[in-house]
Amino acid sequence: MTKEKIIIDTDPGIDDAVALGIALFSDALDVKLISTVAGNVSLEKVTTNALKLVTFWGKKTPVAKGAVKPLIAEFADASNVHGKSGMDGFDFPEPDMSLLSEKHAVEKMREVIMAEDKITVVAIGPLTNVALLFSLYPEVKTHISRLIIMGGSLTRGNKGVMSEFNFATDPHAAKIVFDAGLPIAMVGLDIGWQATVLPENTEKLLSMGKTGEMVHALFKKYRSGTFATGLRMYDACAIAYVLRPDMFKTAEAFVDIELAGSLTAGCSVVDLKGYLHKDANATVCTDIDPAAFRTWFTDSLAKCI
Repeated sequence: MTKEKIIIDTDPGIDDAVALGIALFSDALDVKLISTVAGNVSLEKVTTNALKLVTFWGKKTPVAKGAVKPLIAEFADASNVHGKSGMDGFDFPEPDMSLLSEKHAVEKMREVIMAEDKITVVAIGPLTNVALLFSLYPEVKTHISRLIIMGGSLTRGNKGVMSEFNFATDPHAAKIVFDAGLPIAMVGLDIGWQATVLPENTEKLLSMGKTGEMVHALFKKYRSGTFATGLRMYDACAIAYVLRPDMFKTAEAFVDIELAGSLTAGCSVVDLKGYLHKDANATVCTDIDPAAFRTWFTDSLAKCI
């Protein structure tokens, strides 16, 4: 089977760690590069976390350090959710620093993309790196088959009243990406709200080897209060869409990003009804099968040996 070649742009982060593991051990994916961006915590910390994860799994996937802050907006991390380091709660091995590229993530992304006929970009953090890539090197667009984004929302937000964290962190980057003219799939916050891992699934992690123990430890550190009601798996939904699109319902829609306003900056305006009379620029996930997701999630993590 021919593997789908992908780049994962990320800001690990607990949810990102789960998504990376599933992608790195998938029989259907060939992860060519992990690029990091300031988001859940600072750029230095998310890059260290990415290197720790790749080292923990014994992989040789290169890691490239990207944007240290948003294009225009003031940077504010999510350490209140992900903790000081972004991945406290588990004793990771020292990261293999030989995996860190000497090139900036945007330069490394261009190099990897241009070396492939077609490649998929999966963005599960703020879109700063991707926006810079498209602005500096528009020629990469012809080599990108599709862009899968965990970000935005059809309804409410989790950083602002109407804005999801990744888009709210760098609204201007999100707008550049949605205006880029590429095939985009948006897997939003409200999909993650439905993609829950229930207590019985969480307890199974402890019998699933070192990855299960690691993931359980991270969730126990920061989300023990939601073990009983279900853990929401936001970033893993983007990988799920790549591998199992049959679990999702989607709609073609025009998506725009609000850039200003204390209540609306970073809000993804998804025109499902065609009010704006503009051509669709994204495939937007509108629903997910939670039971199918839980089965896929558990089966996928079990492969992360």
